[in-house]
Amino acid sequence: MHKVLIAGISGAIGSGIASELLERDPSAQIIGLCRRPEKVPEAIARSPRVSLLAWDAADPGAAGALVDDLAAVLPAAEGVDDVIFAAGILHGAGLYPEKRVEDLEAGALAQAFQVNAASFSLLMRALMPWLRHRRFKRVVAISAKVGSISDNRFGGWYAYRSSKAALNMLVKTLSVELPRRCKPVACVAVHPGTTRSALSEPFAASLAQLEVHSAGQTATNILAVMDKLNESGNGRFYNWDGTELLW
Repeated sequence: MHKVLIAGISGAIGSGIASELLERDPSAQIIGLCRRPEKVPEAIARSPRVSLLAWDAADPGAAGALVDDLAAVLPAAEGVDDVIFAAGILHGAGLYPEKRVEDLEAGALAQAFQVNAASFSLLMRALMPWLRHRRFKRVVAISAKVGSISDNRFGGWYAYRSSKAALNMLVKTLSVELPRRCKPVACVAVHPGTTRSALSEPFAASLAQLEVHSAGQTATNILAVMDKLNESGNGRFYNWDGTELLW
């Protein structure tokens, strides 16, 4: 079996990846993590090849609490082959992309950093026992091009940009450690492109000027990037079309 853990499976991108995997890979066994498993699309939730576990990216203790539940579904000795981190937040209660520095709020910054960055690192800490097998494994964090420090020409969106930049640094740092402990491995960040979803919905007016993908198209693109990964790709930041982005 091809064992894949998707964090954020109830979101547009996470559920899109799960659907694509179930359709194209009969050997795929998916462990899906999300805050509210009842929100996962029915076709995914009812599949005998999917196990759903409660996990809240906004809760710093969620990853530690997850370990026993995950072990009951998949013993650590069996390992996972792919980890896809698709959790993220751009807007919500008390959180909206800032246009100027005066819009910054400490609570919004903390929330963005917890969901978009800290939850990834804490989840990876909890998953280390599942990554020590000798098969090639892939760790893919869904990031964002606006998290590229080199590419920031427009400013604004302070909390989202900086939390995604933090996620990129966590990916890069983890990519240095993992080959020492869990070889063979490729740990990368991927920009999914602009995806039509609840995250992008408030910005529908400006989306008309951009290339926008459906969740299904985004899932196909991300999996195509993953299909081409090998150890030489470890520690890189990829665009949805497979080209490399600047950190």
